Amino acid sequence: MKRIGLALVILMLALSACVPAATPTPERIVETRVVERTVEVEKTVEVTKVIPTLTVIGPWAGAEMDQFLPVLKAAEEKLGMKIQYRIYRAEDLSQVLPPQFEAKQAPGDVIFMWEWWVRENKDHAVDLTDLWQKEANQFVLQPTTVDGRVYAVPYVLFVKPGFWYKKSFFQKHNLQPPTTWEEFLALLDKISAIPGIKKAIITGDGVGWPISDIVEHFLITFGGPELQQNLIAGKVRFTDPQVRSIFAERLVPLLGKYFSDPVEWTQAIDLWWNEEYGLFFMGNWLTGMVKDPNDLGVFTLPGARGVVGGTDWAFIPKYSENVEAAKQLIAFMISKEGMEVRAKQGGKLASRKDIPPDVYPPADRALAEALAKVEQPTVPDLDDAVGGDWQRLFWDQMKLLWVRPQALDSVLRQLDAKFPTK
Repeated sequence: MKRIGLALVILMLALSACVPAATPTPERIVETRVVERTVEVEKTVEVTKVIPTLTVIGPWAGAEMDQFLPVLKAAEEKLGMKIQYRIYRAEDLSQVLPPQFEAKQAPGDVIFMWEWWVRENKDHAVDLTDLWQKEANQFVLQPTTVDGRVYAVPYVLFVKPGFWYKKSFFQKHNLQPPTTWEEFLALLDKISAIPGIKKAIITGDGVGWPISDIVEHFLITFGGPELQQNLIAGKVRFTDPQVRSIFAERLVPLLGKYFSDPVEWTQAIDLWWNEEYGLFFMGNWLTGMVKDPNDLGVFTLPGARGVVGGTDWAFIPKYSENVEAAKQLIAFMISKEGMEVRAKQGGKLASRKDIPPDVYPPADRALAEALAKVEQPTVPDLDDAVGGDWQRLFWDQMKLLWVRPQALDSVLRQLDAKFPTK
């Protein structure tokens, strides 16, 4: 039995030796890979173009405004912008702009203003030198500059050529434009004798500038363009004997006798056109303010070698929110294309040399041709050139002179005493 048991043990040991040893099961490693893919999605983005809206401020109302608006309309179509126009006289702007600029604000993007005022306030104006240089050779007027930089550019030309009359009125009463001073006085007598005529000449008035224009015409005629320029420069005083003699011998004797009392100038147009007065001194913008410009005639005082000519000056305030668009607008207005649009409307003459005469309406075309015969058709405007407080004093003193001619010497002393020193 022991042998049998021992044999079994030996057999079991032998069998266990033949069975391979158990191998540990390795852990299963699961690797997760994240694959990133960029998916390009095509999107259609609608871009809305922002159309700038500009505000232009100018002095023109009524018929003058109607002549200017086609320019803005053409600019809108060409430049793809919207433009609104607001009326402000330079006299009002001189009070409105300073506090606006002090607050870094601007009531408009393009503003028409006096040249001297822009020069004195150039720190608030955009530099337009590059814009101007592209057109400079074509202009008869110079821009507003300070230290060689341009801050305002001239627009269309106005002139103050003399005394306007209705051709039909002259024909009806057998009147002729004068060629001498004596003929001028005789013409005034003839007009004064016509039934229904209140005075030979109606005096237009506003803040005083229409009267000042008449005075300047007398100074230029009897003192020459050089006297006007010397007065502006302060080289000749208003108490100078030559200046006083022009007032005392040529102008003052006509006041009261031939000139009416001052009448608001736009009302004066209607009164004159209705033939209550025979003559009317006004700038060439009158051609766009009467019912029939083809019935207009005009003459200078006999012997005049020049007439006042000037323009309105456009500048851009630094505080505009549309400076680049405003530059585009000014560039269009002073371009040949823009200037022709304005010339076609009448009432102003182009300040460019390359605008042909046939662009103008008949009355303006005749005026342009007549001015070509005058020695200096663009003598500077006295009160505009001097500017400042003296300009208002000049206006006030001329209105005083019109109603009190005996105050001549007092008037001249005031003008001399208050004239700004250079």
